[in-house]
Amino acid sequence: MVAVDPLPRSRLDGRAVLRAGIVLILLWFGLMKFLPYEAEGVRGIAQDYWLFGWMYPLIGVKGASAVIGVLEITAGALIALGGRFPFAGLVGALMGVATFVVTLSFFFTAPGIVAEGYVFPALGSTGQFLAKDIGLLAICLYLLFDAQERLEL
Repeated sequence: MVAVDPLPRSRLDGRAVLRAGIVLILLWFGLMKFLPYEAEGVRGIAQDYWLFGWMYPLIGVKGASAVIGVLEITAGALIALGGRFPFAGLVGALMGVATFVVTLSFFFTAPGIVAEGYVFPALGSTGQFLAKDIGLLAICLYLLFDAQERLEL
């Protein structure tokens, strides 16, 4: 008896869809860091964070946001190249993993994680905003392992 795959294989595989989605998000979010309202929003979370706080006195709100934006755009571009060049994908995915690990660490420091008057897991607006990064981290981890596997072949 021959096993038959019940679903026809698509020309567009899941890996390509995940790559395209995370590239779009990183490029979009990175470009937004150059807008004044986004720079101010980032400042509210990042200014007192040990990893970013040192930038604000040196290069200001716009400069710090631009640095973060350039890192996000670079990660997105490298992940985009990863479909063709696994090493670029590996570096970009590592940058994406680092990005989302850092943003998820704000759960421990940022105000507004838990809704006022409630306890965890009742997330406030900041907590809800950051929670999406769990899925984005998972996508970057998948693409990281995929690039690593493709490099070992």
